[in-house]
Amino acid sequence: MAEKNKYLMFLGCAIPYRVSAFEISARKVMQKLGVELVEMPEFNCCGLPLDPVSHEMMLILAARNLALAEQKGLNILTLCPGCAGTLKKVNKMLKEDKALREDINSHLKEAGLEFKGTIEAKHIMQALIEDIGLEKIKNAVVKPLTAFKVAEHNGCHILRPKEYIGFDDPEDPKTLKTLIEATGATCLDYMDETECCGAPSVGISDKIALQLARDKLNHVKMVGAQALVTICPFCHIMYDTNELRIEKMFNETYGIPILHYTQLLGLAMGILPEELAFNELRVDASKILKEAM
Repeated sequence: MAEKNKYLMFLGCAIPYRVSAFEISARKVMQKLGVELVEMPEFNCCGLPLDPVSHEMMLILAARNLALAEQKGLNILTLCPGCAGTLKKVNKMLKEDKALREDINSHLKEAGLEFKGTIEAKHIMQALIEDIGLEKIKNAVVKPLTAFKVAEHNGCHILRPKEYIGFDDPEDPKTLKTLIEATGATCLDYMDETECCGAPSVGISDKIALQLARDKLNHVKMVGAQALVTICPFCHIMYDTNELRIEKMFNETYGIPILHYTQLLGLAMGILPEELAFNELRVDASKILKEAM
């Protein structure tokens, strides 16, 4: 059985180049929690962008990552729900389907690899709640954010499809809210909380995508949230990159910083904002930081 406080860090394609604040803050909080993150330099794309155009290639790419982790004897930790979902899905499929496993292994054999089904892949949110646990997280909080009132955004992939992800309820999620409240902050309910951020629609209709994001921001503003907390790099990009654009397009004002959960947790742990890469946020978070310091 793989260790619960040591993981292979799977960064995926987008995070190192577009959302480095998520990686930086995640590394900081996991270190504070006594979790060791082992680098996985040989990894490739999780395979998600190729499915369903090339389903077999998606399976091979994901299986290669899983096989590399098996060689190390460590579970995979991801920051991207898409990566986590793909690796979880393929892991389950190959464990349960002998014929498919043998077919994929015939391809992996060329690279000297074999999928055996001995490890798991987890998104950081799942690892925090299941492996590290609320008690340890609460014990690491030295500056409870009791003055903070925030809203959560889970995103679509973090809990879907349920048959592969295997934790929490996608229609009534509790995990992120519980993790937010562990920092001392209040997590506010708001209308259409589980709706999509709009990012998947960008390539088809920029207008529809921005309208979806605008609706979310309006609902978050209505309940008086001081920030919106995300757990997905693409959801974060959608809101943080486009909030100012939406304000100009619709002549509206939000002023709602978009925080990675790991940044919120880091503040509660007493980690300085500059160490959590708050300077990389496009929407100014200085007002809430003054309240936290």
